[in-house]
Amino acid sequence: MPSRVAAVLPLLNEAGAAADLVRRMPAVVARTFVVDDGSTDGGPDLAEQAGASVIRLGRHCGIGAAIRAGLDAGRADGCDVVVVMAASGKDRPEEIPHLLAQIDEGFDYVQGSRFLDGGRSVNLPPLRGLLIHGFTFLFRVLTGFSGTDVTNGFRAYRLSLLDDPRVRVHQQWLDRYELEYYIHWKAITLGYRVVEVPVSKTYPARRRGYSKIRPVIDWWHMVRPALLLALHLRA
Repeated sequence: MPSRVAAVLPLLNEAGAAADLVRRMPAVVARTFVVDDGSTDGGPDLAEQAGASVIRLGRHCGIGAAIRAGLDAGRADGCDVVVVMAASGKDRPEEIPHLLAQIDEGFDYVQGSRFLDGGRSVNLPPLRGLLIHGFTFLFRVLTGFSGTDVTNGFRAYRLSLLDDPRVRVHQQWLDRYELEYYIHWKAITLGYRVVEVPVSKTYPARRRGYSKIRPVIDWWHMVRPALLLALHLRA
């Protein structure tokens, strides 16, 4: 296993869900960073009480900015690998060792997939499922990587990837959903070793409020890194 692993959970109004995840972190995770992206429900305090290192951004900056703050904290703490996962409880900390096993095998970037054999998707809304498959197909065409679940935010990767001068994560245009797909694109197109592993993804049974992603607006934030990078309009 890697020598020091950080978990990063971007948090925005998920009540006690993040605290539950913190308590369930496997022993291989040396430090759990919960990054508060402007929560107003007390969730960050609960996560801190559960043992997380809470980074408070002070206002809503965007999920990309929150993840980046966690990546910076992990690097400053001497971690060499980061696991990024949802703070809402959709991902299972118990599956983190499956991702890290691939890092131990020499891969640089490990993408979780609910659609691979052995993966599991619970209560995925049908329309969202169609959009995920459509975007994954677009990403596959543009990068040549035969991925199955590009939108799954449950990932692990070596922080040394961010030392590459061609990976510029501190650009302001990456503050929202762009950052995750920017890093994904760079890992693939710059020749890093990338692999998918099966994981679980569980959405709440209720349809309303199952996600903070806004139709059209946030889907554009997710798609545009691939388009801008493919057209060489961003670096």
